[in-house]
Amino acid sequence: MIEAIDRADRDGAVLLVFTLRTPGGLLDSTNSIVSRMLAAKTPVAVFVGPSGSRAASAGFLITIAADVAAMAPGTHIGAAHPVEGGGEKLDETMAKKVASDVAAAARSWANGRGRNAKLADEAVRESRSFTEVEAVGADPPLIDMVVADVPQLLARLDGQTVRRFDGRSVVIRTAGARVVPVEMNWRQRWLSTLAHPNIAYLLLSLGMLGLTIELWNPGAVLPGVAGGLCLLLAFFTFQVLPVNYAGVLLILFGVVLFVLEIKVVSHGVLSAGGVLSLLFGSMMLMDTSAPELKVSLAVILPVVAGLSAILVLLARLGIASQRRRATTGSTGMIGTAARTIGPIAPGASGRVSTRGEIWIATASEPIADGEEVYVTAVDGLRLTVSRKRPDTV
Repeated sequence: MIEAIDRADRDGAVLLVFTLRTPGGLLDSTNSIVSRMLAAKTPVAVFVGPSGSRAASAGFLITIAADVAAMAPGTHIGAAHPVEGGGEKLDETMAKKVASDVAAAARSWANGRGRNAKLADEAVRESRSFTEVEAVGADPPLIDMVVADVPQLLARLDGQTVRRFDGRSVVIRTAGARVVPVEMNWRQRWLSTLAHPNIAYLLLSLGMLGLTIELWNPGAVLPGVAGGLCLLLAFFTFQVLPVNYAGVLLILFGVVLFVLEIKVVSHGVLSAGGVLSLLFGSMMLMDTSAPELKVSLAVILPVVAGLSAILVLLARLGIASQRRRATTGSTGMIGTAARTIGPIAPGASGRVSTRGEIWIATASEPIADGEEVYVTAVDGLRLTVSRKRPDTV
């Protein structure tokens, strides 16, 4: 929005129109937008639309601060009480201070535009919302007009005098003016896409999965690099989303439970706990009442199912590798077949051939020359052999 205002001022535009539909946003971002809007050379109009849309919270503040405020039929504005970035309630003292500060700003912007400062204050302190009929019918009104779309807004504004925030009056001439749509550039579109709750959730899930695979198989490199990149992008998007970090911790705890399944014999209890932790953490990840900012259940269920299946598979592979018979080192010699080179008396030393090598060997029983035996113990460079294959290796 700030870049659009800069461009309008640079190009000498007659009017800049923002079509606004939003559940809210960060207070710092709102203040930056409003500050730039109040200082703009170009008159700024905010149109809340199309029908069925809303401009809540930060959107309400931007609307009442605009030179021209318009709404489409079937829209509403308001509910601007500040909340903590994670969606939680602030403590009582801090909540009063923040609400008082935002309410004062709302009254200031409303008074500067000749709008209803009392209702603006109530929208902040009491979270009041207003339909387009209530907003335009208030005395004084909260908005300037109700129009169906932007072309109708431009037609209504032609020849009208608009009072700027600094007290100057400007006559708007829109008849015959060229309408230039301003779209997001590729960088803004990319960042906007990443900031979608479903995308942020997928990035978090893929990041944890990549790092888990890398820890399971050190040196694979690709899963670790991809996982780290996904996690960094996820945490970037969390800066502008109402993230409940208890949900993030539950998801991490679920992954830890799957890892512990390898080390602890739980008969599936840890895996079940991991699945539930992933599910509940995913559902709690975005703590907000705005449906636009929640992770879709249609995304959560397949991701939790897929992630759980992969982690269970990795846990089974880890358990299987622990149970697999060693093939290298002294432990790998246990159970290996050998053949005697000469007889071996009980308690005496003899020689055996195994794996293409000749070893000194002892036995607790008499063994004839050329007989097949099995290694039962390794002591340095000396083997203990027996006719019977050991039960455990």
